[in-house]
Amino acid sequence: MASTTPSPQSSGLPTLQLVLRNFKNFNARATRDALVAYWRHVEGGGRMFWAVAGAMSSAQLGITMAPAIRAGLIHGLSVTGANLEESLFRLVAHHAYKDFPDYRYFTKDDDTRILEARMRRVTDTSIPEDEAFRAVEKIVVPMWTEATAKGERRFWHEYFYDLVQKVGPEVVEGNPEECWLLAAARAHLPIVVPGHEDSTFGNIFASHVKTGECSASIVKSGIEYMAELYDQYEVLSRGEGVGFFQIGGGIAGDFPICVVPSIKYDLQRPVKPWAYFCQISDSTTSYGSYSGATPNEKITWDKLTRDTPMYVIESDATLVVPLVLSALLEAKANPAEANAMIAGAGL
Repeated sequence: MASTTPSPQSSGLPTLQLVLRNFKNFNARATRDALVAYWRHVEGGGRMFWAVAGAMSSAQLGITMAPAIRAGLIHGLSVTGANLEESLFRLVAHHAYKDFPDYRYFTKDDDTRILEARMRRVTDTSIPEDEAFRAVEKIVVPMWTEATAKGERRFWHEYFYDLVQKVGPEVVEGNPEECWLLAAARAHLPIVVPGHEDSTFGNIFASHVKTGECSASIVKSGIEYMAELYDQYEVLSRGEGVGFFQIGGGIAGDFPICVVPSIKYDLQRPVKPWAYFCQISDSTTSYGSYSGATPNEKITWDKLTRDTPMYVIESDATLVVPLVLSALLEAKANPAEANAMIAGAGL
């Protein structure tokens, strides 16, 4: 039976309709298929764990990530320390950011002038040092010194979960509804921040440890993050299981996806495999590259199985993620119409 693609005027789900009508081949098709499988998984009671690499918070993915967290479309996170802190920076210093759309044509002198203006460029935008780094530093360092005095130990994200909920309206410049960190903190979302030392505030914390103002022990280690993730995964994977939605590569993805083989081989406990896998990356497949490794390679590490639905979207996450999440939010709000539309597209 031939598919009946919805007509352009037929739906109140414009983003989903756009994808179903136009995304037919190549990376577009992979995006469509990953989106439909994501929707079927969560609608059927499954959960989805996100791994977010790079500097996606500076790219303002929170505009769609925050509503998706509130809508119950994202159930756990692994993020770099940079993404964690940059979500907060966008909240408290949004108006002081400066964009550089012509960055491709910059000279070394141009970037030196940006440095002298106390800005830190991230591709075509920049983080303002005084309004972001130094403003947050005034709040978080006393939290660290107090924890040192009391001998308390917490995960890295727990300091930021507390901090983002403490900032008053007088210092908020961004839209709180577009801050994924705030949405995650309010939802008590399970989160791991592997390699958090490799971030601006990781460096700032190290400096306070070096001077003796703070104890390194107040931040729980990455090994403790994995030990915590064992328990979190067993909860998340109940019922229909938990899928893995990955943006980029590196430690943000590799750390959490290893929880399955580690439970199976190291703890020697029964464990459900990941129920879904999608990676959005512009890294080409290459020798020894984790970011460029195909999903099949993960089968050999027992991270995925031959039956895991797998999707690779070789594209820019700043384009793909807003499309996918907007369509999922529409489907969540109108499930019957979404299912009818998907069926009408022959999927």
